[in-house]
Amino acid sequence: MPSWLRRNLFVLLALDAALFAASLVSAFLLRFNFSLPAEAAGMMLQLLPFAVLLKMLVFYLFDAYRGMWRYFSIRDFMDIVKAASISSLVLIVAILFVHRFSGFSRAVFIIDWFLTIIFLSSLRLSIRLTVHYFSNVGDGEAPSRGFFRFLKDGGKQKNLLILGAGDCGEKIYREIRDNAHLRYNVTGFIDDDPEKVGRQIHGVPVLGSLPDLKPIAERYKIEEVLIAIPSASAKQMRQIVESIKNLGIPSKTLPSMGELIDGKVSVKAIRDVAYRDLLGREVIRLEEEEIGRYLGGAVVLVTGAGGSIGAELCRQICRFHPKTLVLFERAESPLYEIDIELKKSFPDVRILPVLGDIRDRRQLDHAFETARPTAVFHAAAYKHVPMMELQPWKAVKNNVIGTRNLVLAANAHQVERFVLVSTDKAVRPTNVMGATKRMAELIVQNQNTCGLSDTRFMIVRFGNVVGSVGSVVPLFRRQIEQGGPVTVTHPEMMRFFMTIPEACQLILQSGAMGRGGEIFILDMGTPIKIADIARDLIRLSGLEPGVDIDIEYIGLRPGEKLYEELITEGEGIVPTRHEKIMVLRGAACDVQMLDGKIEELRTLSYGHNAAAIRAKIKEMVPEYRPYVQVDS
Repeated sequence: MPSWLRRNLFVLLALDAALFAASLVSAFLLRFNFSLPAEAAGMMLQLLPFAVLLKMLVFYLFDAYRGMWRYFSIRDFMDIVKAASISSLVLIVAILFVHRFSGFSRAVFIIDWFLTIIFLSSLRLSIRLTVHYFSNVGDGEAPSRGFFRFLKDGGKQKNLLILGAGDCGEKIYREIRDNAHLRYNVTGFIDDDPEKVGRQIHGVPVLGSLPDLKPIAERYKIEEVLIAIPSASAKQMRQIVESIKNLGIPSKTLPSMGELIDGKVSVKAIRDVAYRDLLGREVIRLEEEEIGRYLGGAVVLVTGAGGSIGAELCRQICRFHPKTLVLFERAESPLYEIDIELKKSFPDVRILPVLGDIRDRRQLDHAFETARPTAVFHAAAYKHVPMMELQPWKAVKNNVIGTRNLVLAANAHQVERFVLVSTDKAVRPTNVMGATKRMAELIVQNQNTCGLSDTRFMIVRFGNVVGSVGSVVPLFRRQIEQGGPVTVTHPEMMRFFMTIPEACQLILQSGAMGRGGEIFILDMGTPIKIADIARDLIRLSGLEPGVDIDIEYIGLRPGEKLYEELITEGEGIVPTRHEKIMVLRGAACDVQMLDGKIEELRTLSYGHNAAAIRAKIKEMVPEYRPYVQVDS
């Protein structure tokens, strides 16, 4: 028996048959003002079985019994209209052919057509309304129990206020309305557009604008607020969060459009307000055709695929439907997690996890030989400044030797594009991590500026990424959860910040724009004081800095400086066609500075002699100015 032939199918058929009969009988009664002549009654009884069977057949052919009536929609209504029209037309043609319409009233068939649509639509709509408003059935729960449970605890639904009466707010409302398991009662919307205030969305009023939040919350006993404005600016988000905080009401938000990988808004994406929401949520303009041209159908390899930047890069790359995505990662658990996630989210993309180390040239050659990538994104790096100051040999092996190995593999296997993810700490570095990343930049840049390769080698340089491993935000959150204090190195320390999705989207955009040898820098906006971040995070947690949680200044750590830069000496900014990306005019080819010395540095790294390593780094990167010397 087909899966759609369920046990209640016969009940549905019987209901529809009764309605088909009722519509025809009602049509005759209405036509003759409820005083049916004997002749007309005879015609009706003669026609009734044929009309009912014909309609049931036509409605069956239109799949009227495959759908779930609890989800009755406009599309289902249109199917009813089509089926009713076809059945009425066939009925009229049959009567015309057999009886030449002799003795039959034409008005009966028009009334019957209209009543058939009304009766069947009303039945299905009433079932949908009953399920939505009364049954509220949970998993494995009988409808009768669901009905009584609704009467009993329907008042326990949280009164929810949605901030944003646009497309996003409307979609979220419909999901909440149609999902009985979401225990929310959407009381109203708030929107700053005066044209929307006083109007309704699906019967729910737009109650006012943001300045009206407090009286609205008090009047309607709002228990939770949902911010449904994915494109809100940093200023708007700060204003909204501050207004909600003053009310003492829990709040949630939808991710920015950059975080919505598939571009679809859903209740599944709702999360707590995070610090990244206060940095700005403007939509990044991507040249999707250009990006799709080099990623679509391609084989792409990402190093450090299990890290925060690498993992997000993989998610963003999958949007452009590559043929194969190679996840190159040396940490087993992060690799496993991103592999499972991507295979579930992007079943059309072949995901190839490779547990490997960029410091091992043989592993790299095997991966390149097996997968044959055409594009490489190099995100693997050691980046904890204090840790690399204590163990500079690790920074050398991973950031310098690992990058060189990857460049050699890319050249040997004729990769078309290679993008290095770099950092602002590579500019006039004061620490080993920044200096080794600067050497990685030079290794990559020389491939094109010195004419060593036909591969397009590009570098993308940006500042701190909120939420990435090593970011101050996760550290501050842990300290707040533990009751403080929040430790800040210096009251004047400033850093550039951007969100992980924004950074990764601009990396992909840079890869589309590069011709080889460029250093792209991302517009990081205005640098932010670390102390201000600490205060914002304390307030986001519903606490007051200096009252509930103290801020403690502990002094600069080894290798740190107060301000980061994005441009080094000899580089000049050249604008690009993208408003958030600039390209730097790098130094001319200088093979001598690195040639031969990398092997010397590699040898020193095996001796774990920190002083000798720093001296050699200084020789190779003259702008390196160690801020604090740490003995080995």
